[in-house]
Amino acid sequence: MRIIAGTLRGRALAAVGKGDPSAHLRPTTDRVRESLFNMLAGGRFGDPFEDAVVLDLFAGTGALGFEALSRGAARAIFVDDGRTANTLLRENIRLLGVAEHCRIFNRDASRLPQSDDSPATLVFLDPPYGKDLGARALDTAAAAGWIAPEALIVWEENAPQNPLPGFNLLENKRYGDTHVTLMTAPPDSRGR
Repeated sequence: MRIIAGTLRGRALAAVGKGDPSAHLRPTTDRVRESLFNMLAGGRFGDPFEDAVVLDLFAGTGALGFEALSRGAARAIFVDDGRTANTLLRENIRLLGVAEHCRIFNRDASRLPQSDDSPATLVFLDPPYGKDLGARALDTAAAAGWIAPEALIVWEENAPQNPLPGFNLLENKRYGDTHVTLMTAPPDSRGR
């Protein structure tokens, strides 16, 4: 895996190795990530990366958050409770030299505490497929003030996802067996 574009373009991420099957560590492939980021940067969504605060829920290797940092995001907050994922996140931060732009929460994405940070303007949500964890994590993050009003949400799953109440569905895209649902947070999502 590597960074596709931006200031870190071409830089390799830590090898996943055997991964963590029990934690369903399933990194987004370079091809899907490239298609996704090209779509996001295509102008329809403005520039969702410039100075963004990124919340990467179920972060795994952090590839989505690191790609956003490479393309101009100011900071990335990575959330994952997997031991292997947290090791990979720390190694990738070291390899890319972006520690001052990153924060890691080693915890269940559906159990975030009240935010003490700036709310995210760009949220990546890549839960284990078919476990119904994404909606809980997104609802918790919004209620705890982690998501800015009208933030762009990018949700990867094995099927298109329905937006939570108040969230606005933008579109669903399919990349092989990966479905990406794009939506925006409600105008009043902070502290819902």
